[in-house]
Amino acid sequence: MVLDTEIKEQLNQYLALLENDLELTLSLDQSENAEKMAAFVKELADLSPKLQVIKGDLAKTPSFGLAPVGEAPRVIFAGIPLGHEFNSLVLALLQVGGRAPKIDDAVKKQIAAIPGTIHFETYVSLTCHNCPDVVQALNIMSVLNPKISHTMIDGAFFQEEVENKEIMAVPALFANGEFFASGRTSLEEMLQQISEEVDDKEVYDAKEPYEVLVVGGGPAGASAAIYAARKGIRTGLVADKFGGQVLETLGIENLIGTKYTEGPKLMAAVEEHVNEYDVDVMKLQQVTGIAKKELVEVTLANGAVLKSKTAVVATGARWRSIGVPGEQEFKTKGVAYCPHCDGPLFAGKKVAVVGGGNSGIEAAIDLAGVVEHVTVLEFLPELKADKVLQERLHSLPNVTVLTNVQTTEITGDTKVNGVTYQDRNTGAEHHLDLAGIFILIGLMPNTEWAQGSLELTPRGEIVVDKSGATSMDGVYAAGDCTDSLYKQIIISMGSGATAALGAFDYLIRH
Repeated sequence: MVLDTEIKEQLNQYLALLENDLELTLSLDQSENAEKMAAFVKELADLSPKLQVIKGDLAKTPSFGLAPVGEAPRVIFAGIPLGHEFNSLVLALLQVGGRAPKIDDAVKKQIAAIPGTIHFETYVSLTCHNCPDVVQALNIMSVLNPKISHTMIDGAFFQEEVENKEIMAVPALFANGEFFASGRTSLEEMLQQISEEVDDKEVYDAKEPYEVLVVGGGPAGASAAIYAARKGIRTGLVADKFGGQVLETLGIENLIGTKYTEGPKLMAAVEEHVNEYDVDVMKLQQVTGIAKKELVEVTLANGAVLKSKTAVVATGARWRSIGVPGEQEFKTKGVAYCPHCDGPLFAGKKVAVVGGGNSGIEAAIDLAGVVEHVTVLEFLPELKADKVLQERLHSLPNVTVLTNVQTTEITGDTKVNGVTYQDRNTGAEHHLDLAGIFILIGLMPNTEWAQGSLELTPRGEIVVDKSGATSMDGVYAAGDCTDSLYKQIIISMGSGATAALGAFDYLIRH
């Protein structure tokens, strides 16, 4: 039995919503994975009279495809979509079965208008929390455009293929056999890349001034937008992508009132909440500057200028780089930042973790259960992680901790093959042969674009007062881009609300 009782109960509820009969096309070989897949598909089909199993010959074997009766499958799973991909399976069944995807009509029209035939392949690991968004977006494209198809490929099922293509980070996307993208990529970003459209500067220049313009789409920005919109004032939100750093967070257990959730799930709910209000959301837009003239003016990368009576800056933070030779060159080729996503790709290999704080030690503990050996490299003379995490780390037999060392170079050819570090006590250099290096040394505020306009701390954080006000009249800031003492999701949400209320108070008084 592949499906446990709980999963079957969930599937029964969803399969009751199927609108049309579906064929599950099985393409099998003689492998053990094929046996598991056949058993999985049979159990799935037994749950609903609307599902029928047929044998076929798909491009990837073993795999199974979903399609209305009599049609060739365009949504294919080369792997058993459980773990984080369970929702991808459920949504695929419902959408191929006739239920319309929940996306904007404008996006549907974009998908339908894509020219040419495209077959997408996405390499995933079932422990990756970023992969399902990509899989689900490409499945939606395949459902809405008959010239598009998509295969989800579990790297564990096709390890030799993953090795040959030197895939060392997931999700890894290919279009018609050519590399397309790596990492979390939204549906809108993919559409933009496919169509290679350039945003019309005039569309943004023509927008009427806002009363509150939020810059950033993370928890702080979303909270600010909701609080502003609830005041009944004209509100805009401009962001490179919606979700921010939280999208890279797996388990969240300290959001009060919510015992457990995951970053992508939380931010999907937050985005849905924002869309309940009259907020002009402008995604895929990079901000390059801010100035105070008669109104606050926010300049976009495409040259357009958005105007507003007030603004809330909530551009968040990103993973800090160590800035050594090899880091940029081998990104997604052995240099990684997410142990949950990319850890399984290093199964049975040697890796290093740079960083001795909570995030670094949590990553080392997690990786130790998958890889052959983990070496922790910490710049300071001692680890900074919580005592309980350190105790757990030191109990593991396949972990080595090196403190007071400085990482100086990441080496490799087409992919990472080692790391060089210097002993800060003796000055001696050492080299480790390994397959991957995970960098977890904290966050860096996304504020380079505000230098010279807003007062920043030496670390680049925006200086704010207790109402969220910055050094620029009418401009407020919130979240991880500010000098807030603690960087937490719940604190970012609260500071977003504070900044929006501060901006509203400013509007009343001016």
